Amino acid sequence: MDKKNVSMNDVAIAAGVSLKTVSRVINEPDSVRESTRDKVHSAMEALGFRANFAARSLKLGRYGCIGVVMFHLSGGAVDMIDGIADAAEERGFALTMIKKRAGEKMTLAEAARRMSQLPVDGMIFNLRQMVDDFDTFEAPKDLKTVIITPMEHPTCSTVSDDQEGGARMACEYFLNHGHKNVYFVSGKKESLSSQCRMRGWRAALEARGIEPPEPLQGDWNADSGYAAGLVLADKPDCTAVLAANDCMANGVMMALRDKGLSVPDDVSVIGFDDLPLATMVQPALTTLSQDISQKAHLVVEMLLRHIRQRGLAPERTLLGTCLVERQSVRRLEPAEPEPGAGS
Repeated sequence: MDKKNVSMNDVAIAAGVSLKTVSRVINEPDSVRESTRDKVHSAMEALGFRANFAARSLKLGRYGCIGVVMFHLSGGAVDMIDGIADAAEERGFALTMIKKRAGEKMTLAEAARRMSQLPVDGMIFNLRQMVDDFDTFEAPKDLKTVIITPMEHPTCSTVSDDQEGGARMACEYFLNHGHKNVYFVSGKKESLSSQCRMRGWRAALEARGIEPPEPLQGDWNADSGYAAGLVLADKPDCTAVLAANDCMANGVMMALRDKGLSVPDDVSVIGFDDLPLATMVQPALTTLSQDISQKAHLVVEMLLRHIRQRGLAPERTLLGTCLVERQSVRRLEPAEPEPGAGS
């Protein structure tokens, strides 16, 4: 049989199912039993059948594909695209991805223009830093859009972890453990996540009437955390450090150790992200955990809801973070009263 001329009817005969069942396997796979799907897929593979997605899009009014725009592919962005791919596949959707090229200053409008030329039903932007047209961008009317960002957008729905609330929670944890102040090691200046975490740190201290110390600039890598730790080791009032991610927290702890200080006996440290290394370092790192899989599934669900229900208003969703207590924070004992005080 000429594989170019294999039809859905040929697949149905080979699989021993109806033509309607083959159509459902292609267009609505979740509505078909797994054993039946396996038979149909086996017949498709044996016959060399490929679905006519142009015809499918005309019939269903969609391509069955989600566009994803990645402005960076490093760190947690890789986990995010993996989670989006899993969530899309569970709902019978494929992914088409474009990435900002090195040195390119891509705007949301330019990304949308490129994506609109591809057979996708909607698009997801994974935005890790601000772009020039964030406030003015309007997605094409026929291309629903969800942006992964902690910022609220006037016309597009957004999803993010509550970065600011998480940092505030960490600072309050330190203060409730008797620490009088908290130093902060930031990520890259342009990072929206770092900016939000810094705001939460500052707000928590100011709410207690504490003047925030000057933050130390990091770049997400352990080396920058180590450099910050060397500076912090020489500050007699430094008993607590919040690092904007776990890698920098690990660097801070290494520097403190090399300067002869103990974590947590001399200085307590909290990280952010709950990476696997948080349980490998000594002492195990107290940190803030974010559920990337949950965020990815929520982003996909939100986009598909906008695709299927026209006219939905944009919404902003912030997912809570969880403080994972381990061994890198010490509870300080109350200061001993001075002789004669209170008598």
